[in-house]
Amino acid sequence: MNLLNHVIVGLLVLSSVTLSACQKEVPKTEEIPYVMVTQPSSTHVDQKSYAGDVQARQETALAFRVGGQITERYVDVGDRVKVGQVLAKLDVKDAQLQMNAAKAQLDSAQAAAKIAAQEYQRYQQLLPVNAVSRSQFDAIKNQYESAQATLQQARSNYEVSSNQTGYNQLVSNKNGVITQRQIEIGQVVSAGQPAYQLAIDGEREVVFGVPEQAVSQIKVGQSVWVTLWSQPEARFAAKVREVSPAADQSRTFTVKVSLLEGQSSIQLGQSARVFFVTQQNNVLSVPLSSVTANGQDAYVWVVNANNTLRKVAVNLGAYGRDSVPIISGLKANDWVVVGGVHLLRDQQKIHPVDRDNREVTVKTGG
Repeated sequence: MNLLNHVIVGLLVLSSVTLSACQKEVPKTEEIPYVMVTQPSSTHVDQKSYAGDVQARQETALAFRVGGQITERYVDVGDRVKVGQVLAKLDVKDAQLQMNAAKAQLDSAQAAAKIAAQEYQRYQQLLPVNAVSRSQFDAIKNQYESAQATLQQARSNYEVSSNQTGYNQLVSNKNGVITQRQIEIGQVVSAGQPAYQLAIDGEREVVFGVPEQAVSQIKVGQSVWVTLWSQPEARFAAKVREVSPAADQSRTFTVKVSLLEGQSSIQLGQSARVFFVTQQNNVLSVPLSSVTANGQDAYVWVVNANNTLRKVAVNLGAYGRDSVPIISGLKANDWVVVGGVHLLRDQQKIHPVDRDNREVTVKTGG
């Protein structure tokens, strides 16, 4: 019985040793990764964009030429108006009374001028026969001329009063769209106080602000292109029309860009983005995905002739949309890793391939 127990224990020990040996990991050979590489480009496309909104190139403030209380208002923000259309009216009672008074003065002056003319005509007939003295004739002549002057003054006052009555109607002087309204019925306004803001039909432009460190790069006449928030796939040609010579309170300079196309499909107030694209020749640049950093120091991975990697420190220029210029650190015939740069290490062996998945042979190294 004791012998049987010893045999069973021995079999169990042998089984455990065999299982332990099977569970040990077999060391694997490190796989060499396929890594996409590219050579620096000899040109760098710098693209900057600014957000703005669409405005009419010409806008005007519409105001009454006389003061008074508003009794009627016919249009509101967003309404389209035409030349000669009445937009609002003032209370005409006072203006009507002034016109009636001026009309009465005109009638009185006309009557006085008529009598003075008849008297002057009679004295002209009596003077040759010495029926009146020269001094009497001169006095009548002066009365006649004074009556004529009074008549002219009364006529002018009446015409002014008539115009004042007509000025109680605010009339559009251009075709366009109302963009602002500053009046309400019952409000008392003074002469020249803005009542509406009118965006005149015609050219449209995008207005935006540029920081002071970038405004020197923008020139009048410079070609740009514009996209709309509502139509991101559409591009519209434009050019810089105006650059403000002074900064506003936000320390930005106002820039106005005239749209050269798409006028009929672009609405006032739409959000837009203006793109400035410049191409720099004889400047090495690499994709943004090639650059990584260790603290404040930027670097890229360059492939050696034996397909190993080395870390190369570089000095960078201003970042573009898809690439960044290299001021120093690279040569034109270097092969640089594109993407996944944070997963690589120095002297790591790789299989370099290009963007078309073709194997790359590195002929020169560092």
